[in-house]
Amino acid sequence: MNFYKIARSLLFRLDAERAHHLTLSGLRMAQRLGIASFMRSNAPQEPVKVMGLSFPNRVGLAAGLDKSGDCIAGFGSMGFGFVEVGTITPLAQDGNPKPRLFRIREHQAIINRMGFNNPGIETALKNIQKSRKGFDGILGINIGKNKITPNENALDDYVHCFRKSYGHADYIAVNISSPNTSGLRELQTPKFARELLSPLMKEKEKLKEETGKNVPVAVKIDPDMGNDQIKDLSDLFNELQIDAVIATNTTVSRMSISDHRLSNEKGGLSGAPLNERSNEVIAELHAELKDKIPIIGVGGINSKKDAEEKLSAGASLIQIYTGLIYQGPSLIKQLVRMEK
Repeated sequence: MNFYKIARSLLFRLDAERAHHLTLSGLRMAQRLGIASFMRSNAPQEPVKVMGLSFPNRVGLAAGLDKSGDCIAGFGSMGFGFVEVGTITPLAQDGNPKPRLFRIREHQAIINRMGFNNPGIETALKNIQKSRKGFDGILGINIGKNKITPNENALDDYVHCFRKSYGHADYIAVNISSPNTSGLRELQTPKFARELLSPLMKEKEKLKEETGKNVPVAVKIDPDMGNDQIKDLSDLFNELQIDAVIATNTTVSRMSISDHRLSNEKGGLSGAPLNERSNEVIAELHAELKDKIPIIGVGGINSKKDAEEKLSAGASLIQIYTGLIYQGPSLIKQLVRMEK
């Protein structure tokens, strides 16, 4: 039994959220002591250029694990080519009531209804400045709106976080697809999406001119939309020249775990049950976007085979979250070695 399996057996005896915070505390300590790098893969790096950025490898950490931006170098030491922190909102918020994180061990899945719990953009950026030291990969900052902000005013929240993040991020991910903030997915409708993304892309051009720095914009979408909505969004992404699409967020579907005692828990389902649908969305997006807009594939990656399927479907980069919880750092090592 390897070290991670021993640690996981102990952590899985704890409440899921408590185990999550304990793991991050341990990683922060390893980060400070400089001992997290023992988990890094020794496999040769295969740099890849996506969104005009040079990624050390194709494997990234999805948003949701490091919500506060204070473990960047620690996760980087595991071998990730890029780390996406957040989702971060303008104001600090506690998120939804507990319990809000559930393991579905039989399906290697997780249900979460965290609700964008984060320290707010000002504190998060202070964390990022500290924890990024020693990290030589690509940093993504995932932004969203506060729960109390109505969709009619969502743009204000996104623009605020966008401006604040611009000087710190290598790319900015716009999260309009979490199922855990009431009404957020309405922002994926053509009307709301245009009203949100068009001003953000104009803001990007303005900041690019002011700073001389180009920060790509990626949009994260959900797996539960139909083909017509995917096509409509793809047309909009092409028109606005969005820099990348992240596919996909968690699902509200419970078809694949309908027999489980926790299947009625509200929230987004991630992990192995999401893999097939995520691949379908990636393939549909790729058919619409061609090679004009790259896709970051995420959802249900538990093995090298899963990751290769994402790349075959049309993804240029991949991200993991739930797979890391169940498989540990050895999964990163497997994925870094794969070839497209």
